[in-house]
Amino acid sequence: MPQKKEKRVKYIFVSGGLISGIGKGTTASSIGLLLKSAGYKVAPLKFENYLNVDAGTINPIEHGDPFLCEDGTEADMDIGSYEKFLNEDMGKLNFVTMGKIYQTVIDRERRFEYNGEDVEAIPHITDEISARIKELGKKSGADIVTIELGGTAGEYQNIFYYEASRIMTWKNPGDVIHIHVSYVPTPKHLGEPKTKPTQLSVRTLNSMGIQPDFIVARSEKYLDQRRRDRFALFCNMHEEDIISNPDMDSAYEIPMVLHEQKLEEKILKKLSLPAKSADLTKWKNLWKSIQAKKEKTLEIAIVGKYFGTGDYQLRDSYAALFDAIDHAGWATGVNIKTRWVDAEKVEKEGVEKLIGRPDGIIVPIGWGERGAEGMIKTAGYAREKKIPYLGLCYGLQLALIAFARDVLGWKDSNTEENNKSTKHPVIHLMPAQKEFMEKRAYGGTMRLGKWDAIVKKGTIAWDAYTKYDPKSINVKTGLTNERHRHRYEFNDEFVKDFEKAGLVISARSVSENLVEIAELPKSVHPFYLGTQGHPEYKSRPLEPHPLFMSFLKACKRD
Repeated sequence: MPQKKEKRVKYIFVSGGLISGIGKGTTASSIGLLLKSAGYKVAPLKFENYLNVDAGTINPIEHGDPFLCEDGTEADMDIGSYEKFLNEDMGKLNFVTMGKIYQTVIDRERRFEYNGEDVEAIPHITDEISARIKELGKKSGADIVTIELGGTAGEYQNIFYYEASRIMTWKNPGDVIHIHVSYVPTPKHLGEPKTKPTQLSVRTLNSMGIQPDFIVARSEKYLDQRRRDRFALFCNMHEEDIISNPDMDSAYEIPMVLHEQKLEEKILKKLSLPAKSADLTKWKNLWKSIQAKKEKTLEIAIVGKYFGTGDYQLRDSYAALFDAIDHAGWATGVNIKTRWVDAEKVEKEGVEKLIGRPDGIIVPIGWGERGAEGMIKTAGYAREKKIPYLGLCYGLQLALIAFARDVLGWKDSNTEENNKSTKHPVIHLMPAQKEFMEKRAYGGTMRLGKWDAIVKKGTIAWDAYTKYDPKSINVKTGLTNERHRHRYEFNDEFVKDFEKAGLVISARSVSENLVEIAELPKSVHPFYLGTQGHPEYKSRPLEPHPLFMSFLKACKRD
């Protein structure tokens, strides 16, 4: 029998120029959405420059909120953008760091798999990069793989990614294109957009043997004809391949901006694929809900510890959380005004002074002692003042400590993470984690990824899942799942004391019987719920997470 012909996968490299945070991720995500909406199977891949094996051990202030995948992969924030735009789960095949590449090559050399060769950056590192790209294409069954190259053109850290791109273009003529996302600044003292920085960025690409097929120009406003002409002349481009990507009110508008310029059709033409126009009906409906006039504005106080970077406030430390709030806000028909509150200041200056009376309070993910007392005070304050409260992972744990101190009278109660000698370790180290901690094995060793749980009927959690996303829960058994990223858990030794005092354990894990969700009944509090999981990582613009929906409904006082 004749062998089945292997699928011919196409590849799109997306690089950035001039500055980090320029929008490569949202551009790559938007391109993926356009191609998917045109009927093609798309698989995105992000290459990161750092030598960390994954993003799990990185302080969120350093590189933003690590995005947590279903399979436990701790990835870059852009992986979250891929999930939100494509409405698909990502995983370990979609995210690779330079550290992972080096680790793989060195481990292979130690096993003598190179048969005595002298192992070098080129070809062995570049071959491994190319192999990862092709593996994703094969295992995902994709028609097109989009490859986002971390950092900016000209950095020494990412040069092997660009070299792999050059080699793949040379070896696969007609199957590879390169899109360069660059910045067009408009200096205030000049008052006109300047193309020279992008010209130099493209020249850097040229020096590496790469000629971009498209330039996506990030700028304050749409490019004018003058700027397009300059790019075409000095960057060896056709004018129609200069794509304008101006600042918009929301990143979710970008696919429509690119679609208006027929980017997906131009890409398909260059890849010799049947040209189709994207059907963006669902996305346009989403945009209508974003733009729609809202009947009410809710103030949500986020009490966390990763907001500051130098003299600046950093949204990226809680990127997935802010996105999840937005998704639920659009679906609920309310404007959301978030107020960022430093938990350390709450400790020093007082909870009521700093927090006041917002419509709702969220205490998000966190680690360690710094700011913890401020979060505990916040959780107790929300309970006492009947302010809707949502605790996420650390926010659940610290709410339970606040309950133990204020309601049960255990003033010394704490988490073993912060006080190993407490007589009331309400939160303690999971038994499976003790060996990892003793060995200082921090990377990739937590309880990570998707874990199943059973939700108790008649609880706030049950009502949220069944009302706002019925497909996320088995209404007969209560089975659902959330993504997890933690080492510590509620100590079941004290569960009877908590339940006797009025706390409701509304969900437990299937495999270990761990407390997953705890809450106060509606007869006591309008909404007081904490989850050990991370619903913020599962929320998507077209499918807001039910716990955030339920929280905002309570904040709205519906």
